[in-house]
Amino acid sequence: MHIAPFDNKNKPIVDIDDPTVPLNYFNIVKLTKGQAFEYAVPGFETCIVPATGTVDVDVEGFKCDGLGQRTEDVWDGEPEGVYVPTAAKATMVCTSAEAEIFIAGARYDKILDAFAVRTNELDKVQYGSDETKTHRKIKHILGTKYHDKVGRLLVSELFTVGEGGWSGFPSHKHDTDRLPLETRHDETYNFRFKPSHGSGVQMLQREDGKSGDAYHLVDGSTICLDSGYHPCAVLPGYQMYYFTILGGLSQRSLVQYFQPSHADQLETIPGIKDMIAKFK
Repeated sequence: MHIAPFDNKNKPIVDIDDPTVPLNYFNIVKLTKGQAFEYAVPGFETCIVPATGTVDVDVEGFKCDGLGQRTEDVWDGEPEGVYVPTAAKATMVCTSAEAEIFIAGARYDKILDAFAVRTNELDKVQYGSDETKTHRKIKHILGTKYHDKVGRLLVSELFTVGEGGWSGFPSHKHDTDRLPLETRHDETYNFRFKPSHGSGVQMLQREDGKSGDAYHLVDGSTICLDSGYHPCAVLPGYQMYYFTILGGLSQRSLVQYFQPSHADQLETIPGIKDMIAKFK
């Protein structure tokens, strides 16, 4: 499902019990200097990630000051995040001129401890090539290194390297719990383009061998994925970014099932197997 950009007035874009991705939660909060925002999401663990701007965060006594170092856009520096335990009350106060903050969430019923992820604690991977039109880099905020500190939530930022090209290829899905072949993970994206008037396309093929759907992506588009194979592409001459939320049904580790008709291309894309391992 595609959600076109709109003024959400700091209210969830993907709320609890969403009919498409019930395992996900997503909000975008926009603040100006001195403004505060408080939230708690029953039944969901969450992660606060400033897209731009800086905030001070308080999670029921756990404090993280000066979170977020980017000013112009998501390409302007490295991400940072704060993990917020299930149902915990989190308060953020904007300390920069303005800030745009992503709040990612996944359904989880146990209560863990809050912690911060600073720029030097990110887990990064780059794979693909210009030749295969698949060159991209991923910055894991809540990646595999935090398996013992997070319940079901995976949070990362994905960037195309260079202008134009494909992402999420070879086509894969993760909509059914059937280990060891695949796990059920709902997924939500928020896209940005550089320059901002750029655009792309999100494909969604629910059955191998049958035609699927395609969604026109613009700066600020949100995509919710509950099932099917889902590669995406950016137009030549533009860079693409997407904030990625994954919520697992029965486990945190993601097991992707690659579309049989394209799976042989796993052998043609440099570094892709290292990328896959970073989600497990």
